[in-house]
Amino acid sequence: QVQLVESGGGLVQPGGSLRLSCAASGRGFSSYAMGWYRQAPGKQREFVAVITSGGSTNYEDSVKGRFTISREHAKNTVYLQMNSLKPEDTAVYYCYAKPPLGKASWGQGTQVTVSS
Repeated sequence: QVQLVESGGGLVQPGGSLRLSCAASGRGFSSYAMGWYRQAPGKQREFVAVITSGGSTNYEDSVKGRFTISREHAKNTVYLQMNSLKPEDTAVYYCYAKPPLGKASWGQGTQVTVSS
């Protein structure tokens, strides 16, 4: 069974930075797409960023130019570098991993709060 463990969330002031990490247990992740969603209070979960097995990336429009997704295959880990954070980025951030054929697995989430 795939397990994903996120870390790196916390409280940061507007304009600050955080780096989220998501470590996956198991094998075969080099062929998986991995990425991040987020859910703010009272809102639906929304897509943030994804990176394919080949390294192609895609971002939600509001985070383009501020967030960078990357992955380290040797460690089965995906990262989300978040710069120039805004209060509207406050949410629980969820990591996911999706095989080429099959359903995605999800992490437990990590809280990111942007506030002065």
